[in-house]
Amino acid sequence: MSKCPQSDQYLGDLLRRYPQLAACRDDIIAACEMLGNCYRSSNKALICGNGGSAADCEHWAGEMLKGFICRRPVARENYPNLPADLANGLQCALPMIPLTGFTSLSSAFANDVDPKLIFAQLVWALAKEGDVVIGISTSGNSPSVRCAMQAAAAAGARTLGLTGSTGGRLAELCDVCIKAPADKTYMIQELHLPIYHTLSLMLEAEFFPPRAD
Repeated sequence: MSKCPQSDQYLGDLLRRYPQLAACRDDIIAACEMLGNCYRSSNKALICGNGGSAADCEHWAGEMLKGFICRRPVARENYPNLPADLANGLQCALPMIPLTGFTSLSSAFANDVDPKLIFAQLVWALAKEGDVVIGISTSGNSPSVRCAMQAAAAAGARTLGLTGSTGGRLAELCDVCIKAPADKTYMIQELHLPIYHTLSLMLEAEFFPPRAD
């Protein structure tokens, strides 16, 4: 199922705890493979969403940019110019940029151009071929997230959506769309969290296995 047996265990645990997510199993696996290919190629992910989904963007990025359940130590032998105190404190990362935090750019672009194109502008500025752009929208119909997916496709990036049960219009724009089986916003958000936590666990297990020493 995956390149890492431990990641299969994490997915199995998710489905035991949230059996309703069995309908999302194949899409979760596809999302993990998409992100894995991205990181194996030294590319990055960018993520966007509004409201509670914006908070999820920041949350997920936080799990990826440092150790999640393991410390991810830096192999100092690979960085001879890195001082020992930094090497002992820093942790390896899987690059994920939340597009929700560019306050100056976002407010200026919303004021001067078009609020619904804020994420699309950031994608256009930062994404490249081989990257993955993730859009979280409980309805699947957020204009700003949909525009970001369109910009991503034009830039040659892959696209991943997290939505509610219908997928909305976003599902049509994404290479992979994980449709949480719920219809109310808060219930969809309650399922998005264990989904992206599990993806974080699966990716961490592959890229940062325990060191023999």
